[in-house]
Amino acid sequence: MSSIRNVLLLGGHGKVSQLLTPLLLQRSWNVTSIIRDPAQVATLEKLGEGQKGKLNILVRSIEDVTSTEQAKTLIDEVKPDYVVWSAGAGGKGAPERTYKVDRDAASHFIRASVATPSVTKFVTISFIGSRLKKASWVPDGLWLEYRNMVRKALQSYYEAKVVADNVLYFEGKKRNDFAGICLRPGALTDEPAGNVTLGKLPVLQGNSSRASVANLTALLLDAPNVKSCWLDMIDGDEDPEAAVKRCVDEGVNAADGEFYE
Repeated sequence: MSSIRNVLLLGGHGKVSQLLTPLLLQRSWNVTSIIRDPAQVATLEKLGEGQKGKLNILVRSIEDVTSTEQAKTLIDEVKPDYVVWSAGAGGKGAPERTYKVDRDAASHFIRASVATPSVTKFVTISFIGSRLKKASWVPDGLWLEYRNMVRKALQSYYEAKVVADNVLYFEGKKRNDFAGICLRPGALTDEPAGNVTLGKLPVLQGNSSRASVANLTALLLDAPNVKSCWLDMIDGDEDPEAAVKRCVDEGVNAADGEFYE
């Protein structure tokens, strides 16, 4: 049985978060879920019924967090061991809101987590195309085609995510006892959890079950030897527990080849 952990879940009403919450509670972990709308409380309360761990729900606006100090205040209140970022505007609405949440607020919580010694893991849910530079294992033509598509359809979301991922990359290097993990799925679907392809992927598109994203997030949080890394994922053929163990044991990091100079 896993040791009891306290998890701060940012963006608790999102679809991935609602699938992740029971997986964490089943481990006898305690979850503090941050939501922005009081009307969402009843939905989340049902996720905690009959579980081994305790679910706490806080109604706060992540969008209103405009500094690392504000983020640190919330972290100090919750006192988590692990933090999960599964919030964001997702490119919906005005670009300014995407930048404010997916870029700025995310960056504030990353920096605040690293500045809190008791926080030892931070998992952010990004997306598979959030790169500044083509990875060596991705074909040239595929990269150009995907970049053109992303810039046309998800420009503000892409710009926000690459900045936040950049912050996690560098902040994660500041502490040897801190794992900054960037899980990077493809197009999210509502299919049930299943086998996955995880690590350095020679593709930039593909479907990713939200349930599988949630399962991988829980497995990564539960992996005692995990280090800071990027892990791209789509639905595939490998057992998720085996995939996480392989990536952790081999030190797989899809950030290789990215530049942040």
